[in-house]
Amino acid sequence: MAVLGKQGLTFALLALFWSAAPLSASETPAESGRPPLNHVPSANCGECHQDIYLQWQGSMHAKSTALTDPIHGAVYRMEAGDPSEEGVTHKVTKSFPACLQCHAPIAARDKTTKLDAKPMYAEGVNCVACHTMTAFKGIQGEDGKLTLGASAYEYSKDSLIGPEGAFNGNKPVKAPGGDNEPKVNAFTHKANAPLFKSSDICLGCHQTMVNPQKLAVCTIGDLLLGKEVKETKVKGKEVKETRDIVAPTCQSCHMPVVNGFVSHEIAGGHDPEKVRKSVALSMFTTEGENKLKATIILKNTLLHTMPNSAPFRNLVLKVTALNDKGEVVWSNFKEDPDKEDPQSLMILKLVNNEGQPVMPPQATKVGGDTRLKPGEKRVLYYNVPPAGVKTVRAELYYNLITKPMKEKIGDKLPDELKTPALVGRAEAGL
Repeated sequence: MAVLGKQGLTFALLALFWSAAPLSASETPAESGRPPLNHVPSANCGECHQDIYLQWQGSMHAKSTALTDPIHGAVYRMEAGDPSEEGVTHKVTKSFPACLQCHAPIAARDKTTKLDAKPMYAEGVNCVACHTMTAFKGIQGEDGKLTLGASAYEYSKDSLIGPEGAFNGNKPVKAPGGDNEPKVNAFTHKANAPLFKSSDICLGCHQTMVNPQKLAVCTIGDLLLGKEVKETKVKGKEVKETRDIVAPTCQSCHMPVVNGFVSHEIAGGHDPEKVRKSVALSMFTTEGENKLKATIILKNTLLHTMPNSAPFRNLVLKVTALNDKGEVVWSNFKEDPDKEDPQSLMILKLVNNEGQPVMPPQATKVGGDTRLKPGEKRVLYYNVPPAGVKTVRAELYYNLITKPMKEKIGDKLPDELKTPALVGRAEAGL
């Protein structure tokens, strides 16, 4: 018999207690003496799926709640309240905080706001949050209201769901260690490839989110949804045509197959290495009489807008000219790219009625959208004073939050979340 260790044995025995006996046709989880399937903590799944569990533990899905994500936590406390208290409502809408539908889906399904009450509430988007989904209902409810996050799906109460079902229709009854190991998982497994191998599994949370003013602040764009909108003119009138296109799924990039298994690291904007792959930066310079021109090319390699998702993420292009000592003799801006060189800032700008940049919850309209469109190739030109210049350098920086957010909640965030990440660099020597 393999040695499980104290923690491993505890999880195994808990799983055995909770799930060894299948439910009868008329029996509910409560009547069986074990908690419902959506109350099984991810550590139980990790007893067999160890590598996947460790990948998930390091992902932002596992750190999505107001207890573990500093950015979301700061906004949640400002807009709703203490994530460790029960009965919290949104300060503007006076209703159950909608952000829990995506950031703490198990808590949202149980209609609780006390995220430290049970392990699975604090786990954020955990194993059973996704692996009990059976159908995507869409985000548009029959009453015309948006149904976002957890409320956008139908769920299984007694079966684990996956792309291929693992033990489809059966219950795995032994741990990997051998015949004498404790039985750790008796939940039926079912396959649902149409859901788990499409972007629908992600779109409940990552398609659209609105703020209390009903302004869409999180969107992913038509191309990722498999649609392309083409504007044409018919008899002088503009007509929009929408057609289906073949597009990779979200999982193609964010959950690639590694060594035969789907990665559950689900890397995105918090991973600088992932961001570096999203934009190709190149540059060349041309010299003329008493002038120097730098041409910078930005190519969005993605099938969605870049930056994407959270509206406070942004890209900033910093262009500098250096002398033969490596000293900066010219730059495209010194402090504020939005004011000094607007073309260098790529952002969905959210503003109030007076046109002033504000945090997403307070925004009433879009003040401009300079983000890179899906597949877009953008060319920027800079006339650099040539005196003493030996090198021109272009650097692309990625910010997780905007300047207004740094001013509002910056003191509540660790430095690494406020520091721009260098995600692209090009140089041209003269």
